[in-house]
Amino acid sequence: MQLSSDAVIFWHSGWINLNLTLVTTWILMIALAGGGWLLTRNLHRQDTPTRLQSLLEMIIVALVDLLNDAGLKPARNYLPLIGTLFLFIALSNLLVIIPGYQAPTGSLSTTTALAVIVFVAVPYYGVRSQGVRDYLASYLQPVWIMLPFNLIGELSRTLALAVRLFGNMMSGAMIGAILLLIAPLIFPLLMNLLGLLTGMVQAYIFSVLAMVYIAAAIRVHPQ
Repeated sequence: MQLSSDAVIFWHSGWINLNLTLVTTWILMIALAGGGWLLTRNLHRQDTPTRLQSLLEMIIVALVDLLNDAGLKPARNYLPLIGTLFLFIALSNLLVIIPGYQAPTGSLSTTTALAVIVFVAVPYYGVRSQGVRDYLASYLQPVWIMLPFNLIGELSRTLALAVRLFGNMMSGAMIGAILLLIAPLIFPLLMNLLGLLTGMVQAYIFSVLAMVYIAAAIRVHPQ
């Protein structure tokens, strides 16, 4: 049985544990930052874009279209957050094809951290769009007695974001492990392909939900 990435400890000091989840997460962040720098440093010098640059441009165009459809305009104000969330989750999930790799999104601590980022971003964009007074007043709608329910709703959807991503990734990994035990010579390729598809779908869903929550905070209705 494969250990959870949270259970694999690289370094320990007092109550501080450096586990596989943290190590993998930081490696992914460095890879994304370094890859983004390499792909964009010479954009103005290239007449013919490379394949990787073309792929990155396709992803950006697709995200911009999604932001525009959600009514989040101008898209450039929201693209850094939504794009980073999508790319991190997608890369984290796509690398499951590497033997022995465990996606950080299969850890509840990572999915909770991602959900908290969205939780903080929602009031940030809401306040920037409406102002502090009008945004806080939205928690009293339609009547002031709804304040505790609106606050609970904010917390519950953050929890739902974290648990949904964690649950889907963990269930996929468990199903794959069971099938590999049953028929190790038949299912590996199929499960890898299914894992790639599931990973991309989860990255898309998480990003879309983040857009919907932000759009609601700035009182924008999707077109």
